[in-house]
Amino acid sequence: MTKRPKVMMLGLRGVPHVQGGVEKHVEELARVFVEKGWDVEVLGRKPYLTQKKPYQWEGVQVTPLWAPLSTKFEAIAHTFLGVLVAAIRRPDILHIHAIGPALLTPLARLLGLKTVVTHHGFDYNRDKWGGLARKMLKTGEWAGMRFASERIAVSRHIVETMAERYHVSAQFIPNGVTLRESAGTSEVLQQFGLIEKQYVVMVARIVPEKNQHDLIAAFAAMQADGFHTDKKLAIVGAADHQSPYVDQVKALAAKTPNVMLTGMQRGDDLAALYRNAALFVLPSSHEGMPIAMMEAMGYGLPVLASNITANLEVGLPEGDYFPLGDTQALARQMAVKLDQPFSPEQAKAQSAEVAATYGWSGIADQTLAVYQRLI
Repeated sequence: MTKRPKVMMLGLRGVPHVQGGVEKHVEELARVFVEKGWDVEVLGRKPYLTQKKPYQWEGVQVTPLWAPLSTKFEAIAHTFLGVLVAAIRRPDILHIHAIGPALLTPLARLLGLKTVVTHHGFDYNRDKWGGLARKMLKTGEWAGMRFASERIAVSRHIVETMAERYHVSAQFIPNGVTLRESAGTSEVLQQFGLIEKQYVVMVARIVPEKNQHDLIAAFAAMQADGFHTDKKLAIVGAADHQSPYVDQVKALAAKTPNVMLTGMQRGDDLAALYRNAALFVLPSSHEGMPIAMMEAMGYGLPVLASNITANLEVGLPEGDYFPLGDTQALARQMAVKLDQPFSPEQAKAQSAEVAATYGWSGIADQTLAVYQRLI
């Protein structure tokens, strides 16, 4: 019997159902890899996993490792332990995700591990980081790009930037999109007082660079001007850590009529919140590749996004973008979008295009081709 090749995934909080773009990326890839004949082990961070001992999930081995609950140190401490575990277990491929964990790429290579690094985005541009953290993230980017056996980037802009900055090549492989059929509207709409096609939705962690505060301000301005006062705003997502920004968003939501904070949602409930919305908005200042926006498009929603590079790379019409931070422009464009809902034919065509371009099976095949070059 032929031995199945093995990949070990490192640099994320864990799977399944752990909030975050990298976590969603690995969750979907891992299960497809198993179907395609690979053994997969995900090294997760204990504080984020409900089970604290190793377990199997859909054929994927999940191994919880210690990590401090600290925004500054959890990734690097966990990745250091993970590289040591990989050095002992000797997977065919060690796949490190994100530029913070990539700081340990030289150690992985020194220990003889074939190491793939995926660059998910310029994390040092996130609003939450101070000067020292930004320097460490930039160093992680340098270490990952210069020392990895192979490199993957989730956007063409990242590919081009890495070539200019470090004179290295990275293969462009986008994030995939997960589309789930929801059973009717589920009870989640009723729970938050939402009516089908009568609310705007945003799906993201509550962190400064996602700019939930801008969306709440724009939504309030739109309704103050007398537009769509029957609509509600559902902000889907939670925070990994308590912070002043979380308190700010909660306070704004509490004093703004028709704004609902749903917390993190998953499965049928998340699918229902997507599918039944009138409009998806993404006002963020930083994205690697906007997975939530692509998912919304896959569910057939009209979308409105900030005009940052990662969002522009999706290639939507000009009217689907607004100037970053301009809440008045966002308010105006939300009102226009809500006045011009998609027809069923438009929604179906958009869903089909997203499914064809960003299906996980094809993205898994591209990633496995990178692995095979090393093996």
